[in-house]
Amino acid sequence: MVTPAAKRKAVARLKEGFGMSKRRACKAIGCCRMTVRYQTSRPDDREVRERMKAIAQERRRFGYRRLLVMLRREGLVVNHKKLFRLYREEKLASLSGMRVARELDRLITSAAGPG
Repeated sequence: MVTPAAKRKAVARLKEGFGMSKRRACKAIGCCRMTVRYQTSRPDDREVRERMKAIAQERRRFGYRRLLVMLRREGLVVNHKKLFRLYREEKLASLSGMRVARELDRLITSAAGPG
């Protein structure tokens, strides 16, 4: 599955590299012209991302739900679904202390061997 952003880059590369029109470039890669023309109206999430990363680094065991509570206490209003999306995009789920602890337990158990 190719993201719309990747499709936009591909069309731009075809236009610049081969001098194609936007219409022909879209047809060549098989995407809709509206996908290329669309401009997002999503606001910038830089402040939420930075604060979320800072809290996650400080408290590695906190998941996205606890981060949501902490951010709301600081006055940042964020939808839980949006926070979960940002949490995954920043790859903070791998920092979770419980997941690390389980992985360590598994490694220790497998290293000890049978008996």
